[in-house]
Amino acid sequence: MVTVRSLFLGAATAALFAGMAAAKTDITVAMQLEPPHLDPTSAAAGAIDSVLYSNVFEGLTRFMGDGSVVPGLAKSWEISDDGLTYTFSLRDGVTFHDGTTMDAEDVKFTLDRILAEDSANAQKALYAAINSVEVMDPKTVRLTLSEPNGNMLFNLAWGDAVIVAPESIENIKQQPIGTGPFKFNSWTQGDSIQISQYADYWGDQPALTEATFKFISDPTAAFGAMMAEDVDAFVGFPAPENLPQFEADPRFQVLTGSTEGETILSTNNKQAPFDDLRVRQALAHAIDRQAIIDGAMFGFGTPIGTHFAPHNPAYVDLTDLSAYDPDKARALLADAGLPDGFETTLHLPPPSYARRGGEIIAAQLAEVGIKAEIINVEWAQWLETVFRGKSFGLTIISHTEPMDIGVYANPDYYFQYDNPAFQDLIKTLNATTDPDARTKLLVEAETIIAKDAVNGYLFQLAQLSVAKAELQGLWTNAPTQATDLTGVSWAE
Repeated sequence: MVTVRSLFLGAATAALFAGMAAAKTDITVAMQLEPPHLDPTSAAAGAIDSVLYSNVFEGLTRFMGDGSVVPGLAKSWEISDDGLTYTFSLRDGVTFHDGTTMDAEDVKFTLDRILAEDSANAQKALYAAINSVEVMDPKTVRLTLSEPNGNMLFNLAWGDAVIVAPESIENIKQQPIGTGPFKFNSWTQGDSIQISQYADYWGDQPALTEATFKFISDPTAAFGAMMAEDVDAFVGFPAPENLPQFEADPRFQVLTGSTEGETILSTNNKQAPFDDLRVRQALAHAIDRQAIIDGAMFGFGTPIGTHFAPHNPAYVDLTDLSAYDPDKARALLADAGLPDGFETTLHLPPPSYARRGGEIIAAQLAEVGIKAEIINVEWAQWLETVFRGKSFGLTIISHTEPMDIGVYANPDYYFQYDNPAFQDLIKTLNATTDPDARTKLLVEAETIIAKDAVNGYLFQLAQLSVAKAELQGLWTNAPTQATDLTGVSWAE
């Protein structure tokens, strides 16, 4: 005989199992910048890594959320006593998303491609010490360096060194094929990218089965999408003035952390009059950092006086070298033969820190006679005209790569700073492994570029993210530009 009670229990049990079966395993993550293409090994755009790093692509080593470097596709390695030979043992059972096996030949292909004469890799200089890449057997690869490099394991964790295959390289910019726990599904340009769980992943499967990256550049639209719960999280939320509203709403959580992003007023050091140290110094003294942080970032950000993250143990506070002093700025301009100032351009890419900060900086520069014409550009335009074309006077950008002071040793880098003494210093740094000696060299490097006023050093970008309250596992800090979904899940 069937009782009412048994019917009730049966219905309750069915509802329970139905709820368990319907547990959420997908996510929609919003971000402000859309990648220009999907090959992290041939572009400077951090937005590529924001979507693909550790999700679709993996390197020999990788960054964790706390900034540590751990094994990736290499399960272990041995370094020779002289620091010139790195022998990597690769993991078993690793396949690319097209089903082909990842082996030592793919590692060699990747690194040889980075070092090739026609390489488009934005961080090629990081790997310049690699003299040869030798395949010992399918699971062993040996790197021989021309000189010791204490940063090599760190450098190999960058998105610029993720492992790619020759079979898929022709279409990688539109159809990325990696070894990560998620495979690329589709890209609706101007809107979103979709990825899904890769069934044959070599490691632990993520809790998420599908993810959509939604691109929302306008801060007002970002606020609306989050409040309407059209997206589950917004990484790098572009409207810090709205954060108190999210903090007061139990539907959401606000994650406030640090980034590797030195936000700078990048200066074309080869373009007159910025080829004059006095003019660059005048520029630096015309800038009120705190006014920019308060006005553009609503107080989120740490003032910096050089290109180095304040949370790094080797950081030294050099903000006094470029303290806000409009009178000194005017005097320096007069000494440089520009008592009436000059005109220049200020290219501003889409991020809020650039567009909002640019308005404030243009007004500050005008007070000392520097008339900066604001030119708003989209991200692809910025990469083409400013970064690659070097056709600019000033621009604002946040350099989110980890500990990237070494770019100042590359005279062909977009701000075109050419200092042989600094270049020699970085060579010495790269060949130094003793921690105390490295710290001294890093302090010296920070000081040189601060005294040379290579760029206007503004602030360290804060990592500001908003997410639904039930979401867990998102990185609070950003040791590299990535939205690592491998540890993200929904609370039960």
